[in-house]
Amino acid sequence: MLTFAYILSTLIVSSHSSEYIMFFDPMYIILMIPVAIFSFYAQAKVKSNFNKFSKIPNRSNLTGREVAELILKRNGVTTVAVKKTGGWLSDHYSSAEKVLRLSEGVYNSNSIAAIGIAAHEAGHAIQHHTGFSIMQLWLSFAKPASIASNMSIWLIMIGSMINFMGLAIFGFFLFLFVVIFQIITLPVEFDASNRAKKLLTDYNIISASDKKGVNSVLDSAALTYIAAATASVVQLLYWAIRLGLLGGRRND
Repeated sequence: MLTFAYILSTLIVSSHSSEYIMFFDPMYIILMIPVAIFSFYAQAKVKSNFNKFSKIPNRSNLTGREVAELILKRNGVTTVAVKKTGGWLSDHYSSAEKVLRLSEGVYNSNSIAAIGIAAHEAGHAIQHHTGFSIMQLWLSFAKPASIASNMSIWLIMIGSMINFMGLAIFGFFLFLFVVIFQIITLPVEFDASNRAKKLLTDYNIISASDKKGVNSVLDSAALTYIAAATASVVQLLYWAIRLGLLGGRRND
């Protein structure tokens, strides 16, 4: 699944290639200013909450690894290993390898932030184990969406430059597929967070005050998913206007 760090980096660089292409197109700037503000707010919020609650130990004094293993075991997920990985907020569940990887700041930490993130990733493993329908759809889209993401903007740009509209429109529909994939990501991530909150409470791992911290960390992470999807939708809207797919007239 998407990592928190990946989402943050997406907010920063997702539109760089297209910004280069637009050569400071005023319409693009007008469309992207509110998105940029929202994105920077989401980044600041998740970093602030993680930093705050990574300093506060949870009531049970369990580490991120211990919480992930406990949740997996109690939900009958016996084929998933919990391993440590490098990087900041690089936590993720690999469905292909059946490995739940926790970053150094989460794996051995007993902080409120650490167990919230660990439980979220365990939620993804449970989704996979139980055949959660939206996750199955997400997994089927993941590889083609990755390919489309790398190709789409370049096809739009090259098609526009050489006036080969068929190529540009093909690139647009590839990008539309990428946007649909990012939108599908939202309910998968929200469900994993909801599972995490419920399981941490049901298993009596967190106190009422711990729960507020877990909610703050996971809810701010949700903002980054929304911001990334919003940025892609706005870029899609921009290209629809530029290519004449909205408004009926190509904007050169």
